[in-house]
Amino acid sequence: MVGYKDIGIDLGTANSLVYLKGKGIVLREPSVVAVNTDNNKILAVGTEAQKMIGRTPGNIIAIRPMRDGVIADFDTTYNMIKYFLGQVPEISGFFSKKRVVICVPADVTSVEERAVKEAAIQAGASEAYILEEPMAAAIGVNLPVEEPTGSMIVDIGGGTTDVAVISLGGIVASKSIRTAGDELNSAIINYIKQQYNLMIGEPTAEHIKVSIGSAYNLKEGLTYNVKGRDLVSGLPKNIVITEEEIYYALHETIKKIVEAVKACLEKTPPELASDVMDRGIVLAGGGALLKGLDRIIAEETGIPVFVAEDPLSAVVLGTSKMIENIDKLKGIITKKRYSRR
Repeated sequence: MVGYKDIGIDLGTANSLVYLKGKGIVLREPSVVAVNTDNNKILAVGTEAQKMIGRTPGNIIAIRPMRDGVIADFDTTYNMIKYFLGQVPEISGFFSKKRVVICVPADVTSVEERAVKEAAIQAGASEAYILEEPMAAAIGVNLPVEEPTGSMIVDIGGGTTDVAVISLGGIVASKSIRTAGDELNSAIINYIKQQYNLMIGEPTAEHIKVSIGSAYNLKEGLTYNVKGRDLVSGLPKNIVITEEEIYYALHETIKKIVEAVKACLEKTPPELASDVMDRGIVLAGGGALLKGLDRIIAEETGIPVFVAEDPLSAVVLGTSKMIENIDKLKGIITKKRYSRR
């Protein structure tokens, strides 16, 4: 009998990662699909599609089928998963049986959960399991999730921020908000539009965030040369913005993330809250790389905050540990198994 190919998928709003048992992370691509609207034909997926954002004619659109961590466009998501699985030679065979662990936000609805499973099954998976992202991230950063002690994880992705306190293999308290990297980008776009009458695209906003963005007013004197379209003249225009301006642009969005952490702590039982005080809070996901975020959360909560060693890979590394021991650890997978009948 042919054995299963065990696969872990972090199907993120911004990026998707695929882990294959025995091989490690075999794919890391942006969650973007380019579609020709004239005939609904998919032209590119992943990195090639991302290059088209803001640079396509009217009949070609580059879209992200995952929004706020869940499926916004089912057919496109199915095709994206199918493409990603087809890019890995070891699992692209038609007759290979694929057992998939796929991650979703902590507060996903049953309808959204089923859509994710259906997309995985239609894309070629024989069996699909759902794992909550904060649990996956906690496992991925080596928190002691199976011990009777409280561990707190804050997973800041592209579409959602998931905060959870975990003990004895389960999520004891959680808070999930649809405020994360995408909203930080939108805040930068809106600030530059309002202050300078300059329109920029999402890729530019992302680059500004990575280059000089901060959640804490670090006052390092950094600047960034922004190129965009003047909304008054309609012509290309350059401006120079400062790190302090971007700090103020991001302030309100960062505040929402901090409030989510506080809300989760308020729901945490006293004994586990004491454990979190001792062990600290761990940040994962791409948003964890924003400068000063650990510092502002530590100041606002009075709890030590640490950034994971590899925050971008935390969730998929968590799925990897699950599938390496999938038969023994199915109890941690909190949702029901779904398989092809």
